[in-house]
Amino acid sequence: MSTARPSKSRIQQTRIVARTIILCAAAIALSGCTDRDKSDLESYAQTILARKASRIDELPPVEPYEVYTYASSNGVDPFEPFYKEFTKPKEDQTTLGTQIGPKPNFDRNREELEEHSLDALRMMGTVEVSSELWGIVRSPDGNIHRVQVGNYLGRNHGKIVGISEENIDLNEIVDDGRGGYQERNAAVALAVQ
Repeated sequence: MSTARPSKSRIQQTRIVARTIILCAAAIALSGCTDRDKSDLESYAQTILARKASRIDELPPVEPYEVYTYASSNGVDPFEPFYKEFTKPKEDQTTLGTQIGPKPNFDRNREELEEHSLDALRMMGTVEVSSELWGIVRSPDGNIHRVQVGNYLGRNHGKIVGISEENIDLNEIVDDGRGGYQERNAAVALAVQ
């Protein structure tokens, strides 16, 4: 029992006939989608054309540009701000003279954890190295840092003065609003998971 295979030319002819039938069916189907009646479009156009044209208001007159020459009798520069910016006094002087009390050390190199506010830092625990207790602090970017007494934390010049199992104690030096500074106690508590 052998079955005869159709030749290639016969397969091609069948494909051509099938494509022709599909194209004819699509043309017949699409020809039914058109509507030759355009009476509703014509009536709408007639309605629009029958409207009475309204008057367009005139444009307001263009005022000519007036040239102004600045002549200052007291030498005031028009491009300078008219208010005085508040400038902080130098670190060793205030409006009353020499500053008495605490002041931050602006000459020291700032530490990495001083970029973050205290509430963004998390104490993760402690570690004892050579009988000295170090604090483990996580910064907002997820990095873990080891700190000891004398390091700085936070944006307010917070110097670490003590480390315990529960928290890290610091003294911050903050602006008192009168041109000077004042000390303030702060702490970073152990984070509760």
